[in-house]
Amino acid sequence: MPIKVVHVVRQYHPSVGGMEDVVQNIAHQQRVRHGQLPKIITLDRLFRNSAERLAADELVNNIPVMRLPYRGSSRYPLCPSVLEHVQDADVIHVHGIDFFFDYLAATWPIHRRPMVVSTHGGFFHTGFASAFKKIYFDTVTRVSSRAYARVIATSDNDGEIFSGIVKPPKMVVIENGVNVEKYSAKSAPNLMPALIYFGRWSENKGLLETIAFFRHLVSQQPGWKLIIAGREYDHSQEELMALLQKHELSGCVRLAPNPSDQELASLIGQSSYFICLSRHEGFGIAPIEAMSAGLTPVLSDIPPFRNLIEQSGLGVLLGEGSPADRTAALLALHHQGERGYANRRMLAQAFVDRYNWQHIADKYVDIYSILANQALRRSTCV
Repeated sequence: MPIKVVHVVRQYHPSVGGMEDVVQNIAHQQRVRHGQLPKIITLDRLFRNSAERLAADELVNNIPVMRLPYRGSSRYPLCPSVLEHVQDADVIHVHGIDFFFDYLAATWPIHRRPMVVSTHGGFFHTGFASAFKKIYFDTVTRVSSRAYARVIATSDNDGEIFSGIVKPPKMVVIENGVNVEKYSAKSAPNLMPALIYFGRWSENKGLLETIAFFRHLVSQQPGWKLIIAGREYDHSQEELMALLQKHELSGCVRLAPNPSDQELASLIGQSSYFICLSRHEGFGIAPIEAMSAGLTPVLSDIPPFRNLIEQSGLGVLLGEGSPADRTAALLALHHQGERGYANRRMLAQAFVDRYNWQHIADKYVDIYSILANQALRRSTCV
């Protein structure tokens, strides 16, 4: 019998983001390559458009999606009805450390399904209530994690954070896969003084810091361009445009809110560099998507980005140095010219094949199969 895996995630299609992308790709590989039966349970409203209720049931990319009502804050949305919809699962896979994680742990004696959780950065993406988060992590999260058969850290950084409350073999590190085909080789074929950011316009992504960096860059070397593409979230198009106009940057910075994949591919084709000055990432999918396109990464000096730059040997980290030092680091790379860019473009695309979802999803499928078979043996012995 095919294994039934229920993925539980607080936001999903039509929401677009890193966690949503991970769920979609695991489920797709399960169904197409392994013959498993994935189902996705999520909330019936998008956090940034909470007045509109989405369809309760929908087939998205041939995978059933069930949407449930919730109450409370988007930071910790309450959805106890999830318990009614996991009883037929062979394995429950919770994505993120949130209400679903805690609630399904607390109700394990009722549903008694083997459970897996992917950390996705935990809840440390911003500094909001940091002291309270640390206390909560060391108490409630520690206790909830005991109900899970596997805690999957989605980056080495998450592995370090969660190693304080979960130990191997229960905790394993499986770095996120990335759809490396979507924008493959889409970067500008020739070197251009142009950077692009794409991703959610969230506070933690460092868009204000990116604009400040770019402001100094064009003051030192006019002619550079910056594209900021992605879904409006904490920052709106109006807010960012007002900031650009204030600093007289609107002529050299293009905002592209909510682009389609085709529109984003076209924008990537006008760029040679990907910039992201994020303050925190659990993993960081966008830089790997960017490298699959052949873009050179220009990243903030945070653990997952540092790991990516060190392993690939490509790109530049913009640390805590002066604006002049940070600008000089990028310009030194740019001055390597066409030959340097062509070499980086080729090496970046080769490097990111290790993140291909076909390789990564196999690791999840192996875990699902082990846990489902263990549960079946236990039920047979009773």
